[in-house]
Amino acid sequence: MTVLVVGASAAGLATVEALRRKGYEERVTVLGAEAHLPYDRPPLSKQVLAGSWAPEQASLRTPDALSALDADFVLGDPAVRLDARTRTVHTGSGRTLTADAIVLATGLWPRTLPGQDGLAGVHVLRTLDDALALRADLAPGKRVVVVGDGVLGAEIAATVCGLGVAVTLAGPQPAPLAYQFGPLAAGLLAELHAARGVHLRLGAAVTGLSSQDGRVTGVCLATGEELPADVVVVAFGAAPVTDWLAGSGVLCDNGVVCDSRCRAADGIYAAGDVARWHHEGLDVLLRLENRTNATEQAVAVAGNILGDDRPYTPVPYFWTHQFDARIHVHGTLSADAEVSIVDGDVTAGRFVAEYREGGRVTGVLGWNMPKQARVHSTVTDLARLRGLSMS
Repeated sequence: MTVLVVGASAAGLATVEALRRKGYEERVTVLGAEAHLPYDRPPLSKQVLAGSWAPEQASLRTPDALSALDADFVLGDPAVRLDARTRTVHTGSGRTLTADAIVLATGLWPRTLPGQDGLAGVHVLRTLDDALALRADLAPGKRVVVVGDGVLGAEIAATVCGLGVAVTLAGPQPAPLAYQFGPLAAGLLAELHAARGVHLRLGAAVTGLSSQDGRVTGVCLATGEELPADVVVVAFGAAPVTDWLAGSGVLCDNGVVCDSRCRAADGIYAAGDVARWHHEGLDVLLRLENRTNATEQAVAVAGNILGDDRPYTPVPYFWTHQFDARIHVHGTLSADAEVSIVDGDVTAGRFVAEYREGGRVTGVLGWNMPKQARVHSTVTDLARLRGLSMS
């Protein structure tokens, strides 16, 4: 049996490593759109953008470790077409790759604003090259506007502010991550950003960009206001990379639609940000955009390729670091949930909050208390998602 992994980032690499750990010794090919060897994405908005890490420090493995996997890495050649019936992938350079099992791990592409393409001073942050280009455009005295008040936008704003560059965070929510965290945690995050020097211009949708002589000059809001800008970072969401799967025989709807085994078709699997699979514990189609899921789902996919036949039922988890706040989230949060502090003290900047809906704990948020948050997630209703024993 041969395996082809389409996507050379965290999920793709983790799939190969899990196959080898489980004793698979046959041929594995990894196809990557970028020319870089596999690297980690969370540091891009933090250490790499800040300049505290050299680009190579974001590498997921050393060249020697990758060589030990005995996999064929085909990089800088994006997949452009899939025939699921014959399990054949065609690439941009004209390659034709066929395998007994194919893993789709193509990740996301960033959403953009109208008129953004080709406009100098406008950036996205998805790849290592994106992070380096943005960093090169930052300098004291420049006015930076970050469009997007979710996790990525807030992280970028915090990092840019830490470089001593004037930054404004713009978006429709009343506070960063308000629609996800709810008023308590989001309000604390807004206070933290404002106290550190980030200018918050929230509560108004961004409608477009203004420019002069081919360079951005401002960000236009639905209120009619224009935020002056020398540099703009567009970070208001991303979409699964599935356009190349049109006509492939694989169903795509907000991701690659899979069963509970992360199988999209006979011999075709998906892992990471691009996968939307049936979570048996929640009984919903779920797609998670975070580093932890990329690795865990890849391990599940590798097992099912080799015959485990097990459902993938994780407790959703993600983390974000902004200034001195280390926020860890287990389960799912809702702005409408009932929130209670079950450990620590909000005023001390260290606490664990439980989110309840319908009398059940649906999520746990830890603010500078990662271990305690994990403990609470394993002794609440969340534990049932993985069949863990309740204490």
